[in-house]
Amino acid sequence: MNIPESTRKLSLYDGLANALRAWFDRRISGNAILESARLFPDAQLFQANWQAIRDEAFGVTRHIEHIPRFHELMASQASISANDARDWRMFIMRAYGVTIDPNLAQCPTVASVLAQAPDVLSASFSILGPGKHVPEHRGPFRGILRGYLVLVMPRGGDGKPAAVLKIDRREYRLEEGQFLLWDDTFEHAVWNDSDENRVVLLLDIKRRDMPFDMRFVSGVIVRAVRLWIRLSRSRRIWSRPFPARDVADDRLSRG
Repeated sequence: MNIPESTRKLSLYDGLANALRAWFDRRISGNAILESARLFPDAQLFQANWQAIRDEAFGVTRHIEHIPRFHELMASQASISANDARDWRMFIMRAYGVTIDPNLAQCPTVASVLAQAPDVLSASFSILGPGKHVPEHRGPFRGILRGYLVLVMPRGGDGKPAAVLKIDRREYRLEEGQFLLWDDTFEHAVWNDSDENRVVLLLDIKRRDMPFDMRFVSGVIVRAVRLWIRLSRSRRIWSRPFPARDVADDRLSRG
């Protein structure tokens, strides 16, 4: 029986992720929500510039049809990205240390802050479309932490944030400009109960609180993924060309 290539890739990804999680989980313990001041002090740089970063996100999302959906970037993520026919798009500016030059060039504030934050491996705008639900899932290993800077948060009828991030069975409704540092190997899900896009800046960050041998192993994994990204043919769709635009028009009304 012939097994589709996409299925083989999914099985390989899941197998490697499960093995890595089990190994790292035995060596590294901690809470789901982590202290930015201790583990990622550069979070304050992103928060201090969040409005300028938001303006840049508005600029790229004006042409949202040119931003790929997550499962178009990684077929292994189809179960959480293509699960409900609603959009989850990712505008990737850096991936495991590989800069996506055409994308980052559109976001000079992000580029400037990244240059001052050497622990950041990846940076993307995550655009969760209206009604989108990302089911519970786990990240691959604890050698990397997830940073989450809220840029555009729709409001519900009750005036509260309409997009919910659920981590380790606890729900978080974050305000624009808030930053959350967390371990994404804990079960997490997100949903957008509104008719507007929710936009956040997602960061992958080197984990500092690891034994030396685990830091070494984590570094090897990161370098391997970086090499795969450099060689991957799918990288071509990460920076689809955008139509020419008037930069002044990028600063959309924000209410």
